[in-house]
Amino acid sequence: MPPSKRPSSTAAASEDKLSRTRTEAVHEALRLAIIEQSLQPGARLPEDAIGESFGASRTIAREALGRLAVEGLVELKPNRGAFVANPSLEEGREIFLVRNGLERTVVQSLSGKLSATNEASLRSHVGKEEEASGRDAVRSMRLAGEFHLQLAAMTGNQLLERYVREVVSRCSLILATYGRPHSSDCAVTEHAEIVDALAKGDFETAADVMQRHLEAVADRALPPIKAGVDIRDVLARYASATTGPALENENASTSSPDVKVGDRRRPRKQE
Repeated sequence: MPPSKRPSSTAAASEDKLSRTRTEAVHEALRLAIIEQSLQPGARLPEDAIGESFGASRTIAREALGRLAVEGLVELKPNRGAFVANPSLEEGREIFLVRNGLERTVVQSLSGKLSATNEASLRSHVGKEEEASGRDAVRSMRLAGEFHLQLAAMTGNQLLERYVREVVSRCSLILATYGRPHSSDCAVTEHAEIVDALAKGDFETAADVMQRHLEAVADRALPPIKAGVDIRDVLARYASATTGPALENENASTSSPDVKVGDRRRPRKQE
């Protein structure tokens, strides 16, 4: 009998690479749909529908969803499937806190070290943001996030780039969940100021502008924390609306000296 043919190691490696490439393509497309808010928080993500949309297998769809779950953009629920994540306000505040620290590290790494090519690339990107500002809200939002991803990539620190990518994506999800409408003009101006400061090697200015910029994004994304209130203050308005003859008579009867709390004796008869 002729020996059975087995796929060569080269063919197997090629097939594995193709599978990874297709998974990455589906993963990136889904990520973009989520951060552009085409897929809203809480939306169901069926594997069969995803596979059919991209001409991919359910296995590839499952792998892409798994990656998004690691990034915090998708929630996998046992026996129910995958859903676009719906983060809480507390999670949102934690994400922005972490992002502040990461982005400060990014500008510190790049301050005074931007190559001419990188500087030109950033200024070109800011130009695209200016073109989209006020004209295309979805494109404007996507370009704003990509600016921060470009900065992180230019550090050459792959771990830092990965973390920044994750928090930027999560911040987009927070904006989709809780954010309020805003003008993108301020963001574009601040991006240009950051590039100027980095090119001059002015870390303090770059860090200050970055912090101010991220605080503005967080203010749009998260409602302010309300101070604790006394329940009596809350109910005072409702209580005043219920006062009337009936309630006054009831109060008068319960305040009689003959009737005490915990005393079930009837009032004494007048002699």
